[in-house]
Formats: sequence, structure tokens, C-alpha cells
Amino acid sequence: MKKSIEFTLNGRRVKVDVDPNDILLDVLREKLAVFSPKYACGDGECGACVVLLDGKAVLSCLILAMEVEGREVTTLEGLEGDSVLEKLREKFSENHAVQCGYCTTGFLLVSRELLLEKLKSPTLTRAEVKDYLKGNLCRCTGYLQIVEAVEMAFKDITGKEVVKEEEI
Repeated sequence: MKKSIEFTLNGRRVKVDVDPNDILLDVLREKLAVFSPKYACGDGECGACVVLLDGKAVLSCLILAMEVEGREVTTLEGLEGDSVLEKLREKFSENHAVQCGYCTTGFLLVSRELLLEKLKSPTLTRAEVKDYLKGNLCRCTGYLQIVEAVEMAFKDITGKEVVKEEEI
């Protein structure tokens, strides 16, 4: 039995009919034509489907669409012009942290969340970057380029170096 839900998507109110078992990822892609979150594992293991729910990175393949009623969902499309995201994109490109691009949305959104959190902190360690990114999988680039891109963005934004493991 379909139910009509309303929520804010990328800054605008949307209304959509969903079935009780529809997942947010499918509703975004199939009913609202938002394609940055990708379907990959369907089990919350890879991070390709990351979106922001009320500002927090979540796996949209694990969220029932009905759960977002009255809430705010932001995808990569909704963050155009965001300075932290733009810096991350720049550093991902410079550092060759993107190959096929399938996982990139998830990495960018999670990395942005980390950097926003760490802007208030005096330090960021490589271990923290790796820990924050551990829920995202990449089959093309390996992880070093991605980790280094996040570190480079942190340095550009804050002027501070990331503490490497050997320095701890």
C-alpha cells in the first residue's frame, strides 16, 4: 500500500509515493532522478550509496524511504558550490584518487563530513582519516591516493599538516 511522504531533497521540498519496503536509494534514483548515490552491495558494506540525512552521512541502501518523512536529504547534487566539497574534488583529481568514479560520491561525502568535524580540532591524523573512510570500498584506485587527497584538502583548508602514524 503506497504512502505519500514529504521531505527536503537538496534544499527543496519533494513529495513522493512510496511502498513501505522502498529503500531511500531506490526512491532517489528511480522516482526522483538523483543519480550520485550508487547501488553496489545493497548491504551497507561499500559506501557507494552515501547521502546526508539531516547533515550526517548515512547509507541510503539501509534507510527505508518512509524514515525520511519530514527530514532533510542531501546528495552530492545538493552541495554544488560547497567550499569543502570543492576542495576535496580538486585534491581527488590532483591526486588521481578517482578512476572509474563509482565509489567517489561516497568517499567525497564521508570525507567532507570528516573535514567539517575536524575544522574545529587542532589536529587530524592519518589513522583518523583511514578510520573515517573504512566503510567505503574502492576496487580501482587502492586507498592511498584517496587518503592522501583528504589529507591534502585538510592542509589547504586549515594550513595544518596531517599527523602520520610514524609521527605519533
